[in-house]
Amino acid sequence: MPHPTVIKLRTKSKIFIIGFDDGTSFELPFEYLRVNSPSAEVRGHGPGQEVLQLGKHTVMITKVEPVGHYALRLVFDDGHDSGLYTWDYLSELGRTHQEKWQSYLNRLQDLGIAYPTSVPNKTV
Repeated sequence: MPHPTVIKLRTKSKIFIIGFDDGTSFELPFEYLRVNSPSAEVRGHGPGQEVLQLGKHTVMITKVEPVGHYALRLVFDDGHDSGLYTWDYLSELGRTHQEKWQSYLNRLQDLGIAYPTSVPNKTV
């Protein structure tokens, strides 16, 4: 399991930066983290129960709380705070950013909801 060596919030650009001891690091938009929350509220309690998150493009992270030595609780300004982002999950979100973001955009498009731009995967 990778362990973080850097955790930073860039509130102006709404970017969460995380670097790991394996040398990888990622810049993840707050919105991306919010719509991919590992919480039951977003993921549901089983396959097919996922809840598409809408209108999260302005969401901010207001607090980052460590949970033991394995995860973070991200507190968002829309009141969401129930997802525990493990080191493995944060690493996965970084590695699969482009694919997961495109999948989200595709789901929005299927509902007839236009999104202004796509967010490229950023690796630092």
